[in-house]
Amino acid sequence: MKKIFGAKKDKGPPPSIQDATERINKRGETVDEKIKKLDEELARYKEQIRKTRPGPSQEAIKARAIRLLKHKRMYEEQRNMLFNQTYNLDQVSFAADGLKDAQQTMNAMKAANKELKGMMKTVKIEDIDNMQDEMTDLMDVSNEIQETLGRSYNIPDDVDEEELMGELDALESDMEFESAAVPSYLQPETDFDADLNLPAAPTRPAAVPAGQEDELGLPAVPRTSLRS
Repeated sequence: MKKIFGAKKDKGPPPSIQDATERINKRGETVDEKIKKLDEELARYKEQIRKTRPGPSQEAIKARAIRLLKHKRMYEEQRNMLFNQTYNLDQVSFAADGLKDAQQTMNAMKAANKELKGMMKTVKIEDIDNMQDEMTDLMDVSNEIQETLGRSYNIPDDVDEEELMGELDALESDMEFESAAVPSYLQPETDFDADLNLPAAPTRPAAVPAGQEDELGLPAVPRTSLRS
């Protein structure tokens, strides 16, 4: 039976989006090459029409050019159609890639969720609270130990503050007496003019009032002194 009807062929895997896109791009490149050749021929016909005089020859060249223009438009429509197909395939590829990324993200989140659940089973809030209470108690004991070790010895607790102030005043009096016993040549320098209470020296002579000067510009002598 297989020899008569032939064996059933195994179907291969369906083409992927990438394969379909590459095949359409190759077709588009072929169409672009054909359009480029038509443009070159049209340019040559245009030059012939410009050089040919009006008449049957020029009309024949124009007819050929019009036929090439029709072919060019047909190829341009095919190129636009292939461009639209490539655009649609790109959209489908982007959507498929987005779904793959979402699936990987979901798998990663599920694995992380499972791991967190396993970790939460080993950690209990009651144990954390108990540990915090123990740390607080240990810190209090540590502070008490530090205070005990920092306590001073041989210092009475019932010290009178007035007695201490009296000792401080006596200490200041002793310091003043010692400073008075220092010889004068060892004491710091003082202002002798201020100690003697001397008047300050004049800075400029007093001005002579106008009309009381002699011929030389000196102060005039009163007449009473001249008579005497």
